[in-house]
Amino acid sequence: MATYLVTGATGLIGRHFVEEILPREDTGTVWLLVREQSQDRLARRAGQWPNPEKIKTVMGDVTRPGLGIAADALERLTGAVDHVVHLAALYDLTADDETSTIANVDGTRHVIELAARIRAGCLHHVSSVAVAGDYHGKFTEDMFDAGQRLRTPYHRTKFESERLVRTQTGVPWRVYRPAVVVGNSVTGEMDKIDGPYYFFSGLSRLAVLPSVPLVLPDIGDTNIVPVDYVAKALAHLVRTPGLDGRAFHLVNPEPQSVRSVYNAFARAAGAPPATAELGPGLSKPLVSLVKLAEHVPGVTIARDAVLDRLGIPPELLATLTFEPRFASAQTRTALAGSGLEVPALDDYADVLWRYWREHLDPFRARKHGGRGPLDGRRVVITGASSGIGRATALKVAAAGGVPLLVARREHELDEVRAEIEAAGGHAYTYPCDLTDGEAVGKMVERMLAEQPGVDMLVNNAGRSIRRSVRLSYDRMHDYERAMAINYFGAVRLILGLLPHMVERRFGHIVNVSSIGVQGIAPRFSAYVASKAALDAFSKIVATETHGAGITFTTVHMPLVRTPMIRPTRIYDAFPTKSPEQAADMILDALRKRPKHIGTPTGFAIQTAYAVAPGLVDAIAYQAYRIFPDSAAAGGTGKVKIGKGERHLSAAATALARITRGFHW
Repeated sequence: MATYLVTGATGLIGRHFVEEILPREDTGTVWLLVREQSQDRLARRAGQWPNPEKIKTVMGDVTRPGLGIAADALERLTGAVDHVVHLAALYDLTADDETSTIANVDGTRHVIELAARIRAGCLHHVSSVAVAGDYHGKFTEDMFDAGQRLRTPYHRTKFESERLVRTQTGVPWRVYRPAVVVGNSVTGEMDKIDGPYYFFSGLSRLAVLPSVPLVLPDIGDTNIVPVDYVAKALAHLVRTPGLDGRAFHLVNPEPQSVRSVYNAFARAAGAPPATAELGPGLSKPLVSLVKLAEHVPGVTIARDAVLDRLGIPPELLATLTFEPRFASAQTRTALAGSGLEVPALDDYADVLWRYWREHLDPFRARKHGGRGPLDGRRVVITGASSGIGRATALKVAAAGGVPLLVARREHELDEVRAEIEAAGGHAYTYPCDLTDGEAVGKMVERMLAEQPGVDMLVNNAGRSIRRSVRLSYDRMHDYERAMAINYFGAVRLILGLLPHMVERRFGHIVNVSSIGVQGIAPRFSAYVASKAALDAFSKIVATETHGAGITFTTVHMPLVRTPMIRPTRIYDAFPTKSPEQAADMILDALRKRPKHIGTPTGFAIQTAYAVAPGLVDAIAYQAYRIFPDSAAAGGTGKVKIGKGERHLSAAATALARITRGFHW
């Protein structure tokens, strides 16, 4: 009975390999090296494997000397392992030298030392065709150091790790070099975006175009194999005697042109096919011109910006095709009689595409339901118990969204939820005081655990304080209270949800700001300053999260008749928007995701202040004089607003109507 010690068993090739060897009658114990943080993932996977009783786990890490294996485990392994199968590696073209060296070179060195120490029968090292670098011509299985150039840290460290295996003398060895490994040809299973998958997002965008013929340049060939073929071939070769000291190319016998690969996936995606290919005479000058253009200032910045929007690392362009052609005669001879053949990409491209679309598409969170841009969206709405927040929640639910209702008063949130559910919608309540950092953290944790995803956030909860600075000399707490909810409360929630949104590569945040930020609003120094702070915060964060698909809209809201303005009795005489009209502005922000939404009055005041700030100051000062502090703010209340009576001066009435919706 053959026994195994496998590293990287939770990786794509590793788990397929283990699944292949476990059911074989000649397989004995299979030790799996597992890091502490990967135990749960291995346990979930092992529950799906055949003959799990053959599995024994060994705690360790290839980056540590001796793999960090405990002394008692080493004693059990010594003399008891026929095959050490080293699959653990970092497959990442974007990783730097140090990271790649630690994982690939140091990791392989430690595995070699362990294999010799436990007197393993054979060390099976899974390398890569990347060791061939930019070698021109046929690269055979007997070739290794042929003067090739190694372009990336990944290429260099895979070459060096294979060199270590070849030059050591402590244990017999075999080397396996897979080509570009894609998902399972039957199930489509793949664990991460890699190789051709980076271009799937672009293909999905092409799928909306009319089916017009495309012409592609001839930029060379690639070589793609599905992981199930690699695992089956590896399982066969590992168990075949008499193959020590040799390398095997787990590749497609015939290289695939970029055009054929594009067409295979284009058919699966419904994208336009490439019906022709430019010959080498035209393609080579075109490629040279593109490479030359990279030295023009700004070209690489523009190129990388486009690639980033599609989720394509620029490093991939340099390794898109292979210079060498990989011979695999020895491998085919060793596999003769096994029935193993590399399936044609055309036969399983649609399987890979479907799996990617359902599980790996980095932009899948951006897709909405058929009823419109809010259909199926989970939308967090703060201040949802009344006023603008309540009206917004009702409208979001009516548009097919699922409001996640946030406010302090739970019973009022329950009433809003009941109203939504009575109309056939769905909503969830999350009572929380947004000024309490610990409470917000727990709420976000609960929200992310309960919901399949959070798509959008409406920062609507706020506190308005209308009080002149003359009456605020000893009221620093006014400014602190305004910042606590209007700024820090909103920022705390944004920071709590951003990691989730970045991971899903989609999110939209609507901040309900104030028309006062666009102009000069006397008596609102605390309120407007807190809103302006949030405006500035969002403007900066939007630049940093642009590539992750996170967008921000600032709604400079005019005066709305809600309970928040009730203490200021002179507003009874002001023209205002209703909560429903305000909610319509927020719905526009959620649907269209513009940078800014406001009113003509707000834009006019903003423009006037940019052109003539002194004049605007003078007008605002006159407004400050004719609109007094309210009694609630500690003013004298010289202007009396009684039941059914509005005793505003003619000038005040005119100004309120001219600057409709502005906070005076």
